[in-house]
Amino acid sequence: MTTPTPRHEGRTALVTGGSRGIGRAVSRRLAREGALVAVHYGHDETAAERTVKEIEADGGRAFPVHAELGVPGDADTLWAAFDRALAERGAEPGVDILVNNAGITVPRRIDAVTEADYDRVFAINTKAPFFIVQRGLNRLRDGGRIVNISSVVTRMAYPHLVSYAMTKAALDHLTLTLAQELGPRGITVNAVAPGYTETEINPTLAVPEIRRRYSEASVFGRLGDPADIADAVSFLASDDARWVTGQWLDASGGAHLGV
Repeated sequence: MTTPTPRHEGRTALVTGGSRGIGRAVSRRLAREGALVAVHYGHDETAAERTVKEIEADGGRAFPVHAELGVPGDADTLWAAFDRALAERGAEPGVDILVNNAGITVPRRIDAVTEADYDRVFAINTKAPFFIVQRGLNRLRDGGRIVNISSVVTRMAYPHLVSYAMTKAALDHLTLTLAQELGPRGITVNAVAPGYTETEINPTLAVPEIRRRYSEASVFGRLGDPADIADAVSFLASDDARWVTGQWLDASGGAHLGV
């Protein structure tokens, strides 16, 4: 019996914030399915190198790409580093899968958010992916995939994360616009919206009562695992999802259904 070809074989992927949490899980999943993965990181080089080594230990291919997001020229810096790394490896220029995952939170109510907080969270979560896509249009191959990591907080009132939710809501609209703009090139654009997920971005999970409450929000009675999100991203990045675009996929484990 012939062994099926991995669904992302021969493709090149770029995952922003790809060294930790959901990004790490996405990087590993895409690589396991055959993609050459650029693992982007902003500050934690050790984590990026670790993720690359994990991918290689599993028989996959990956390389780290460094660029601080949320600063002037971040998208140009990222793509220059990406282009350079591909050239060094003798790989074909261009990208097939772009996952806009990098993001930060500002866990404060509206009366406590400073202008500096607001500017930083929008610079990283909204401005950076906008210009990463804009600067990457000439690199993104026809038939490619863009997956934006959103959040279920865009569909509910969540006072403690008001500015974060606003950034993700803007990303949701960008998803719709890009899907329409890039459709003629056969490029699909979708958003995946995690709920309460076991990652470092949410330090409150260390508080037992909060952890219990977040777990009970899901119909499955547990927190999401980064791999749960990575599997959804891998599907949307595959040819199986070729007829799916402009969509917002709830990957929250049914958090707050009926509430």
